Amino acid sequence: MGMYHNRPHVEDLRNMKKRGEKISMLYVTTLEEAAAASAAGIHMLSIEGRFWGPEMREAAGDCFVQVGLPYGGWGSFNGRPLATAEDYLRAAFHYAGFGGDAFYCSASYDIQKTLADNHIPVVGHIGLIPSYISWTGWRAVGKTSNEALALWRHTQKLEEIGVFGAELEVVPDRVARFLSENSSLLMLGMGAGKYADAQYLFTEDVCGYGKNHKPRHGKVYRNFAPELERLQNERIAAFKEFRADVDSGGYPAPEHTVLIGDDEFDAFLKAAKG
Repeated sequence: MGMYHNRPHVEDLRNMKKRGEKISMLYVTTLEEAAAASAAGIHMLSIEGRFWGPEMREAAGDCFVQVGLPYGGWGSFNGRPLATAEDYLRAAFHYAGFGGDAFYCSASYDIQKTLADNHIPVVGHIGLIPSYISWTGWRAVGKTSNEALALWRHTQKLEEIGVFGAELEVVPDRVARFLSENSSLLMLGMGAGKYADAQYLFTEDVCGYGKNHKPRHGKVYRNFAPELERLQNERIAAFKEFRADVDSGGYPAPEHTVLIGDDEFDAFLKAAKG
């Protein structure tokens, strides 16, 4: 992957924040989703490391891609969970080799700092953090003054260690506004109201094919669910017909079969039995 490309750099995104320009961001998992986002002019993509590689980079076109580094039990790299700062560094450099632009890391401050010290653009996480869910439960974070203050302290700490952005998830809009306006961090808002620097949604919510809990901030722009269900039923029907065809001997038919001439076959049998 060349160093020279047309997609935004960290500096470009920082300038968009300074100018108050809106930034759009989607979480994608497939080549088709990445290509669609690129064709639609989406600014940023979030793609987990397990889905990341040269093909995905090509599909993502000029989108700035944040690659998600697996955390604890939430995935592995080279067959094992990331545990030490060196593990994270190795994974980040590996994914950077395929053109990753920044790296999501929700590990400890010292690990995030190690990445930042090695000039790797790091995206942290503020608010509702799924990998810490045992501590908070699934709920909005920052609705009390104490909690809001903890979010501000966390923001200041991330800024201090050199993190460049953070997913800001399910926090009250006025708190999000304060954090966005008083910090250099690029605040990637997911359910954080209209004052976050970016608006970030999951493709499964945008396209209505999420089987999971529908978050309050999710907005369905197209409902793929009935079409996907229809396709799945068609897929099952096709598989059933294939199975029945095999059972009955209807498949394979002569047109699916490679033929050998009688002379060649006779010569083969003679030689094989000889």
